[in-house]
Amino acid sequence: MTTASRAFRRDYRGLVPPALLLLFWFVAGRLGWTNPTLIPPPEQVLAVAWQYLGSGELFRALAASLARDLGGFALGALAGIGLGVLLGVSRWAERLLGPTFHTLKQISLFAWIPLLSIWLGYNDVSRVVFIAVSAFYPVALATFEGVRGVTRAQFEVARVHGFTARQRLTRLILPAAAPQILTGLNLGLVYAWLATIGAEFLLPAYGDIGLGDSVIRGRAAFNVALVIFGMLAIGGVGVALNRVFRRLERHLLRWRGDHR
Repeated sequence: MTTASRAFRRDYRGLVPPALLLLFWFVAGRLGWTNPTLIPPPEQVLAVAWQYLGSGELFRALAASLARDLGGFALGALAGIGLGVLLGVSRWAERLLGPTFHTLKQISLFAWIPLLSIWLGYNDVSRVVFIAVSAFYPVALATFEGVRGVTRAQFEVARVHGFTARQRLTRLILPAAAPQILTGLNLGLVYAWLATIGAEFLLPAYGDIGLGDSVIRGRAAFNVALVIFGMLAIGGVGVALNRVFRRLERHLLRWRGDHR
């Protein structure tokens, strides 16, 4: 059996639980086991989905959420890699900044929202900064651990070859730490998407309406079908982002040979 066929079978088996859940949902609605006001039937959710697709609201909300997500993720990832490398290569920097970093990362991410709203107001700036903070910690920690994993023997080889400080960073440290950095980026992307929806829930703004804003509007109007559709859309985007990143990770690490 080829690798492609095995992957297809794994993907097929993974569709069984949601298919059974959808079937149970449909049957329960038809037999009157559920309150349609609280748990609308699947066809009602599909009607809402079709309405949002036809009007273009879904694409506008998706674009707004992804813009916030990717903007905040980029800021947090760049800052995280920078600090992680600094802490990893400099014992002095680790002693100076390490205790503060490890203390601040114990603060619940959503505890930052009241402070950011006071400092920056209820706008997209505070949302993007919150997303950046959420992505920053996992990326910084993974980068630090990856850089610290570079062995003395590897540094000795670099010294023998006469590497400059810049060459040690670009040709030894970053390539050697790349698997851990990419793992941190993957986790940071997950955190960023969760933070995007959380920010749209908890930081009302006057900017473009995102997926989280749509869910909140559905709740305010007691439109449960819209809430469920929004939840499914949010989950689908999260899965898609993860799959895209995993493909990118495999491409970037193909030189290792042992990466799957």
